[in-house]
Amino acid sequence: MDTKIKKIAVFTSGGDSPGMNAAIRSVVRTCAYMKIDCVGIYRGYEGMIEGDFLPMNARSVNNIINKGGTILKSARCPEFRTHEGRQKAYNQLKSQGVDAMVVIGGDGSFTGALLFNEEFGMPVIGIPGTIDNDIFGTRYTLGFDTAINTAMEVIDKIRDTASSHHRLFFVEVMGRDVGHIALNAGVGAGAEEILIPEENLGLERLLESLKRSKLTGKSSSIVVVAEGDKTTGKNVFQLKEYVEEHLPIYDVRVCVLGHMQRGGAPTCFDRVLASRMGVKAVEALLEGKTNLMVGILDDDIAFTPLSEAIKGKTKINKELIRVSDIMST
Repeated sequence: MDTKIKKIAVFTSGGDSPGMNAAIRSVVRTCAYMKIDCVGIYRGYEGMIEGDFLPMNARSVNNIINKGGTILKSARCPEFRTHEGRQKAYNQLKSQGVDAMVVIGGDGSFTGALLFNEEFGMPVIGIPGTIDNDIFGTRYTLGFDTAINTAMEVIDKIRDTASSHHRLFFVEVMGRDVGHIALNAGVGAGAEEILIPEENLGLERLLESLKRSKLTGKSSSIVVVAEGDKTTGKNVFQLKEYVEEHLPIYDVRVCVLGHMQRGGAPTCFDRVLASRMGVKAVEALLEGKTNLMVGILDDDIAFTPLSEAIKGKTKINKELIRVSDIMST
């Protein structure tokens, strides 16, 4: 145990995701268990620069494990991108007696933390919190499981209307650069087609698939679209217009799920994962470790250097794509 560390700061940065509050709770209560002081920083790096700190103890995090979003809030902070801004942040941390940090966020948050450590030597451990599941070094990020279950439940409801009115629905889910949400929610909800950035299905193949669906007797169809898929052109509404023009037999509707996927109570899986990651983050700091991200690989907690987590690329599950193709028959 690193006896030099007497106080740990925890904050959330970037986009919110279900499970962040559970991770905050885990960090705070692990500090209390280890008899280490803990302080929460409101509004991420912006609050760090402005000194928006709040001492936290085990009772400070009562009844938050089930809440979505983040009680510590989040904000963009252009000033932290400058050395002067980071110097202000460091001065605020030292004035509060902070010896180490736990940052809960994505690659942008980790990039800032890594640079901060390089300049000022502040020990830092990262916990991956993003619904996109796009951080290298972990099988799951906090919020991903909740997001895919939210999307699946909504798609189930949309299917009721699609079946009742013999309609084709394009359901757009989040995933600007990766298709993990679309692929998993699509398979789980029994979508006829799934469009993701990693696999360019092509408009002609999509049309052929929809034609086959009609010929085999399907009266309605669901196509799940990741927002970053290139098949759609500029947006999913252009895809709707294209299909209506070339397959007028379909009555086409679009549903964009948007930010509802980032809200809501976290699933049991995300709560348990957050609890495990928070404990390991604090233990790692007390063991003298830094510049690492806590992740989960093969159900075991594992550490990945922040530099690799930032630069690495997550891979889409090819087996799940194959399963999707078979299920759409």
